[in-house]
Amino acid sequence: MTYADLFYEIKGKFMGADVSDIKEHLAYQFNIDDDEAGGAFYVEVKDGELFVEPYEYYDRDAMFICSPETLIKIADGKLDPVMAFTMQKLRVEGSIDKALKLKDIIEKKQEQIRAERKAANAGKKTLSKRGRKTAEN
Repeated sequence: MTYADLFYEIKGKFMGADVSDIKEHLAYQFNIDDDEAGGAFYVEVKDGELFVEPYEYYDRDAMFICSPETLIKIADGKLDPVMAFTMQKLRVEGSIDKALKLKDIIEKKQEQIRAERKAANAGKKTLSKRGRKTAEN
């Protein structure tokens, strides 16, 4: 996996997260520790919008350092960031209070994904019932 592959995968996992209720400015830099996918990018919450950009962010609140695998698991909601920190798979520099808010962003995105899946499944069931009614007629 290259840096570009990782960046766009992570960007896709974060983008669309509803952060409209987050009123404060948050800026996180991610330093990926890997020979092929290594690099830096940032996630910023500003004015209720989420931005993910492939640059360093010097005025950041917190910096996360981890492997690509760890970051993907965290972004997918398969690894709790606090647990990753405890297991020393994730290093954090800067404001721990603001770093903990990343977990809220990830949880909001995971809730959105679950709601979208539930709605899609409900739509499939409705279509399936309509198909059966048409076949019965």
